[in-house]
Amino acid sequence: MILTVTLNTALDLTYRVPALVPHTSHRVTEVTERPGGKGLNVARVLAALGHEAVVTGFAGGPTGAVLRDQLAPLPVRDALVPVAGNTRRTLAVVDEATGDTTQLNEPGPVVTADEWAAFLTTYETLLRDADAVALCGSLPPGIHVGAYAELVRRARAAGVPALLDTSGEPLRRGIAARPDLVKPNVDELAQLTGSQEPLRATHDARRRGARTVVSSLGADGILAATPDGTWQATPPAKVLGNPTGAGDSAVAGLLSGLVESLPWPARLTRAVALATATVLAPAAGDFDRTSYEDLLTRVTVTEHTPAA
Repeated sequence: MILTVTLNTALDLTYRVPALVPHTSHRVTEVTERPGGKGLNVARVLAALGHEAVVTGFAGGPTGAVLRDQLAPLPVRDALVPVAGNTRRTLAVVDEATGDTTQLNEPGPVVTADEWAAFLTTYETLLRDADAVALCGSLPPGIHVGAYAELVRRARAAGVPALLDTSGEPLRRGIAARPDLVKPNVDELAQLTGSQEPLRATHDARRRGARTVVSSLGADGILAATPDGTWQATPPAKVLGNPTGAGDSAVAGLLSGLVESLPWPARLTRAVALATATVLAPAAGDFDRTSYEDLLTRVTVTEHTPAA
């Protein structure tokens, strides 16, 4: 079983408009609504790949009820912890003329100390049966900034590999707890290390505590610094579409590859193929199966050799 943690779940709304023009009214041509938050997206992709996935985190209020209702038919197990506050919404506005997406994210509900304690009890119980855990996304108000570091330490104590996908101070503190893998994007990596050069920054991030660092490079794929070597995996071409959830699909590729004991080039190929196929999908947090299977044969993986 693969466990995903989403402390700040969301109900994802996607609006499609013919063209997004500031300071004007728009007629929405299509609306998609689905349960979201990074870990829920990861779990949905893992289930599509044939893995047992369990989601935990928080959900509450009318929006949380809608989220759980929509989660129920999906092939993932709901172990979300209830909170009194209302789960947030995220809004992605897709400009059909350009393919660009504008994202608006609400902050999330305030989580109390008692609600956090209830979550920790659930988390510890779920770790007993987990082959790996993904700790994903932002922290809702009320959660201390070292929360992910605490969850990494508890996973390590349980002997469960932990992947961390967050940003800012939660990432800085979380990486010091020595997760097995972190997956920042280039902006998060630069903020963490102070370096704008991806290869140098990726190795610098690894020296800060993570066993492996996989950096998302956008259209240029991903760069991985691992105990076994350094590789870059690149899609065959840049694609236009909705990038929401692409990084989460990459996390699912990395986690599934970990529990299947795939070599790193195969893990990275899967991650890039899934991320690219997600950009091509019409709704956030999904991937186009036909594109994914085609991309598996066309992703390029290049090994970086150490400088002499």
